Amino acid sequence: MKLEGTSRQAIAAVTALALALLVTPVAAIAQNAYITNQGVYPNFAKNVTVIDTATNKVVTTIGVGLAPSGVAVTPDGKKAYVANRAVSGTVSVIDTATNAVSATIAVGSNPVGVAVKPDGSKVYVASQGRHSTLSVIDTATDSVSATIDVGPTPFGIAVTPDGRKVFVAHDAVEGVVSVIDTATNAVSATIAVGRHPIGVAVKPDGSKVYVANKGNGTVSVINTATNAVSATIEVGLAPFGVAVTPDGSTVYVTNLNNTVSVIATATNAVSATIPVGHGPLGVAFTPDGSKAYIANEFDHTVSVVATASHSVVATIGVGPAPIALGVFIMPPKTLPRAADSPPPAPPNLAPASKRK
Repeated sequence: MKLEGTSRQAIAAVTALALALLVTPVAAIAQNAYITNQGVYPNFAKNVTVIDTATNKVVTTIGVGLAPSGVAVTPDGKKAYVANRAVSGTVSVIDTATNAVSATIAVGSNPVGVAVKPDGSKVYVASQGRHSTLSVIDTATDSVSATIDVGPTPFGIAVTPDGRKVFVAHDAVEGVVSVIDTATNAVSATIAVGRHPIGVAVKPDGSKVYVANKGNGTVSVINTATNAVSATIEVGLAPFGVAVTPDGSTVYVTNLNNTVSVIATATNAVSATIPVGHGPLGVAFTPDGSKAYIANEFDHTVSVVATASHSVVATIGVGPAPIALGVFIMPPKTLPRAADSPPPAPPNLAPASKRK
């Protein structure tokens, strides 16, 4: 039985579309970087600078709470959570579609670090205030669902890819990292690291955690299987922020002496040192790993580093004393289909009696 002309045309159209998907380049998807501008006492700031990482241009500035510090974008890219480091601590929730604050959540006093559970269901906020707590925010309702007592002066925070653990660095002379079991919302382990640990980042495969120890110029490498330090790496002066490339091969660490130390995860050795702006603090990578963005506190800029060459390719002016501690770059809204994946099958246009 011959197919009608319209059926042939439909099959041809679907086939052509499938071929086009294989050969047509996918348009670049803009990912925004949300840079918290903390300001300096007594002139604390109240805003976040939004940078389009495709163009390295400032898109807008968003008003938030007093002295914004930590920030984290949800995995779906729809929200950014900003910790406002005031005594009456709050978290501003930014709707990334409109770049406007959609909610303000009361948390513990002096909140700093923020991290989102990989499934996007929870946000964890470390508050340095008198009670030293970790607030757990339910992202469906943007309300606090639990409060966890942790040790003194919690600062940086990161979650494992499976969402089972949260690692919290405590900014103290006798530096420790607390491990939170997300199933029980309780501290399951305490790990001794270097002095004054600040930034924390997890390797994408979840096997290692990297902790920047500001007090003694080192990075502690924690084995997540054993919750023990497996290596200590010397970096620059007073390291602060730390981030791991999406492929897990490289760690960037910001240092007070205006540099970024590049660590090869395979060897736990510093493979390069990159000069950046004055007082680099927060650092994050674009989802493809091609660029790193570093917030420079003292010259109110962001340095853009090309990871292939480990060199600064752009410098962007932002607000006063940017800190941007956390994963502050929006992931892509959608992912292009892999070129080697099969094209969609054409519809079965044969009469129902002939279909199998």
